[in-house]
Amino acid sequence: MNRWRALIVLGTAQFLMVLDASVMNVSISQLVEDFDTEVTAIQAVITLYTLVMAAFMLTGGKLGDMFGRRRVFVVGLAVYGVGSGLTAVAPTVGVLALGWSVIEGLGAALVLPALAALVAGAYRGRDRAVAYGVIGGLAGAGIAVGPLLGGWVTTYLTWRLVFAGEVVLVALILLLMRWVPPERTPPRRTRLDTVGVVLSAGGLALVVLAVLQSGTWGWVEPRNPPFTVLGFAPTLYAIALGVGLLYAFCRWERRQEAAGHEPLVSLDLFGNHPLRSGLMTLFNQNTILLGLFFVIPLYLQVVQGLDAFETGLKLLPVSVTMLIASMCGSLLLRIASPRAIVRIGLLVLLAATLWLMTTIGPELNGASFAGSMALLGLGMGMLASQLGNVVQSSVAERDRSEAGGLQYTAQNLGSSLGTALIGAILIGALAGSVTSRIESDPRISQAVAGQATVHIEAGLSFIPADQLSTALAQHPEIPPAEATAIVEHYQDAQIEGLKTAVFACAAITAAGLLFTHRLPRDRRPAPTPGD
Repeated sequence: MNRWRALIVLGTAQFLMVLDASVMNVSISQLVEDFDTEVTAIQAVITLYTLVMAAFMLTGGKLGDMFGRRRVFVVGLAVYGVGSGLTAVAPTVGVLALGWSVIEGLGAALVLPALAALVAGAYRGRDRAVAYGVIGGLAGAGIAVGPLLGGWVTTYLTWRLVFAGEVVLVALILLLMRWVPPERTPPRRTRLDTVGVVLSAGGLALVVLAVLQSGTWGWVEPRNPPFTVLGFAPTLYAIALGVGLLYAFCRWERRQEAAGHEPLVSLDLFGNHPLRSGLMTLFNQNTILLGLFFVIPLYLQVVQGLDAFETGLKLLPVSVTMLIASMCGSLLLRIASPRAIVRIGLLVLLAATLWLMTTIGPELNGASFAGSMALLGLGMGMLASQLGNVVQSSVAERDRSEAGGLQYTAQNLGSSLGTALIGAILIGALAGSVTSRIESDPRISQAVAGQATVHIEAGLSFIPADQLSTALAQHPEIPPAEATAIVEHYQDAQIEGLKTAVFACAAITAAGLLFTHRLPRDRRPAPTPGD
């Protein structure tokens, strides 16, 4: 039992990192009400959290190399606890973003790369495969407990108690850090590549920000942007600038290596085929997962009118099956290779998203929805059970912090883009559908249709139909019959937008199969260079 004590500590930290996002997703409606804001503002807070982690994960990995992974892990947990405490007492959306998105995000950027490397350093061979299966399973447990615990606490008490509880959990982990075995002292102290930090963080931030705002700004034709570029929306220009910064980052890193300096990350790692395939699949997995976990709560809470706890209960099947499949990772390796398991997982995930599309409608089909959620969790769990071990076991011990940084950068960039891209697709499809329906309805006068189009182009929110009806009733110039027709079209457009967003997730899942051909084909645990 003593050999698994380190895994208890590290696994609890992994559970804590996942719990946050699932609580936030299931509490969207309550957060909107508490802070008197809109869904898009909470979407921005959620995206900023994963963006901060993605932008600084490489830096966190490098700091682990410089100062020791165990030490950086402890410091990161302390920072995370401070952010959780501030989030628990946040009086405004701005303070919420500071505490949760920024401070907790920076703490997680220190914790997660060190966590991945510490697991790999504490275990070998079959034990390492078991350990990463457990880590993946606890990530599934975080998704399981988040909607239920967060939903219950949000509905009957307050979501703030979850973050207060996280402070207590952080203190407990710090008290048990003696269970994590000491590591070797870093061979030498290197300088942090600050130029690389700025270029990588700036490039990632611009890309995700542009995707997040695309629903408001527009992709080409401007909708409601803060400014235009040559008469066009700034979205594609911001993406191009972000890509340019990332290209400059790659060039700078090559120059650093050529000059004999320590780069932020060695680009030679991308020549490692199993590592590259693992990172791409992790990116794909989190894009789908966070995209769906943004869309599904909106369907359940805004369209179906469920509260946060009821939403958590509806999400229980995906949580349970993901936990079970993740925990069975080492058993699956006895009958199939990591590549086969991941490919089957993606096919299961594709079937689940297509099934989910058929369940989305004005009335909730409980049995069919639960089945699609269970299948979704099964596919996600199969991926989670393999990919962490593939990434860490494909590199030498000296590269584990960098591999951990890349691993969680891929995951959190996928999470950022999943929330932003799928959210933008949802709002874009909603706006396009409701505009088309209103303009083609003979029951609605041209004057009212034109007025509605102007409001839609200024920015559309995903709100309950009765809230829209109340808002229209405050405009006496809109006849009641025409207001009723607009509400009907908005309800239909909501369903169409949700289906479009889920279909986009299905397309991303299918595309993920293209990146799996370099995953390990050996059923035995992958040998680690240098072990």
